Amino acid sequence: MCGHGSLHLRDDVGMQCGGWTIQWQGQSGPITRGTTVLEGIRRTVSPRTKVTYSADGSGAEGADAAVVVIGEMPYAEMMGDRLELKLAPEDAAAVAAVEKAGVPMAVVLLSGRPLDLGDVLGQAEALVAAWLPGTEGDGISDVLFGDAGPTGKLSFSWPRSSTTPVNVGDPNYDPLFPFGFGLTY
Repeated sequence: MCGHGSLHLRDDVGMQCGGWTIQWQGQSGPITRGTTVLEGIRRTVSPRTKVTYSADGSGAEGADAAVVVIGEMPYAEMMGDRLELKLAPEDAAAVAAVEKAGVPMAVVLLSGRPLDLGDVLGQAEALVAAWLPGTEGDGISDVLFGDAGPTGKLSFSWPRSSTTPVNVGDPNYDPLFPFGFGLTY
């Protein structure tokens, strides 16, 4: 298992918490007690399973599977306003690196809103929109390993791109994921 993340989303509980946690805009690092996604994976797998970590997706060659954690820096209110909600280039590059290595991958997206996923869906075998799971990386691990089934449904339509608004009832309604979408197993 190879766990990956962006430059700032590395094994970092502060990034999982987002804004309004401890401080108004949030911050990275061990801002509070909790488990990161990487710690959750390490606690879930067999002691014989080798779990490696890379911030940029390098070194995935030969792994049985990869979990790539991508997403947004913490923000609150207008400080998070952006014209385009594209993934950070380093996140897209980490996903591309794991795909190039030929390793089956699950992508975990940490965000407070839908992001423009670019090529990620075509590169990964699975996507978990984990939103901002806070201090509970163990919960994400439970979903990844089938110990808990995801049950959420979208309360909005997830647009195909960050520059195309999409609402139920709009002419040419063609979201990436429609209102009410959600999978379980």
